Amino acid sequence: MNDLSKLKVSSSPHIRAEDTTGRIMLDVIIALLPALAIGIFVYGLRALTVTLLSAAACVFFEWIYELLAHKPLTIYDGSAVVTGVLLAFCLPVSVPMWVVLLGDLFAIVIVKQLFGGIGKNFVNPALAGRAFLLASFAGIVGITPKIRTALPLFTTPVDVVTAATPLSQMKSGALPDVSALQSALGMVGGSIGEISAFALLAGGLYLIYRKVISPRIPLTYLGTVALLTFLFPRGNGHVEWMLCQLVSGGLMLGAIFMATDYTTSPITRRGQLIFGIGCGAITVLIRYFGTYPEGVSYAILVMNLFVPLIERYTIPRKFGAPANVKKEKGGVKVEK
Repeated sequence: MNDLSKLKVSSSPHIRAEDTTGRIMLDVIIALLPALAIGIFVYGLRALTVTLLSAAACVFFEWIYELLAHKPLTIYDGSAVVTGVLLAFCLPVSVPMWVVLLGDLFAIVIVKQLFGGIGKNFVNPALAGRAFLLASFAGIVGITPKIRTALPLFTTPVDVVTAATPLSQMKSGALPDVSALQSALGMVGGSIGEISAFALLAGGLYLIYRKVISPRIPLTYLGTVALLTFLFPRGNGHVEWMLCQLVSGGLMLGAIFMATDYTTSPITRRGQLIFGIGCGAITVLIRYFGTYPEGVSYAILVMNLFVPLIERYTIPRKFGAPANVKKEKGGVKVEK
């Protein structure tokens, strides 16, 4: 007779993996390093100062909130660091330090912790922090310093020399005065972490290789923007207009690092395709017809709100469950 005394029956799932939140966040941080290096090369050490301050502030705000609320500490999983780095990447290098701290506070406490902490926020915290700052301090967050401008490490810069971004030039219907290749290499001004599309793509390929993200959402997102801008250019040259749209602004940063957030993106394959298409379409609509020249942040935030609905209609049917279930209600058969 077989010995069944050691047989243990437990609930699913039964798949064991070595992935942990800390390990995933470490991979994300590594993937962000090329973009940070380009930001430091273009804007100097102040880009590093803003990024480190933002990451440290997010860790502090998460620690103090969980301490005061008597919740388990989660600062060691690296998620707060990633939020801080991503928020800094969305801001100009000339941003005052107090504005960075305010955005970190909003992202961690209001968006993340008040909704239950990691895994329970319904929108991306870094993007929500950036949207909050843009709505509150558009005159500060909307400034783009000229590249290779000497800026103080900690104090607020005075009389910053600004430069028009490719997106602001394309907003008027004209091609930018720089090529798509120059934009992709990081030779044009912008926010700290979005100026080099090639650096962000390198980070994205690393995350795909490490199986941290699936290419489904980024490819669908970028493909939708490429298709719409190619079919409906507002400047001369379909291909050149499309390429400039793809490598300008925060599109690569958003598509690779923001839209793929586990908590705020669909888990189903069809849902991810719908999510990517929605993000791409809204991005183009805002870039073409919105008040701001950039629409990535708001596009992803809007689609974050639709994730529960998307998953409701794309979740696979349980194995063995009938396709149509008829239920008697008031003497009338209703199909679900």
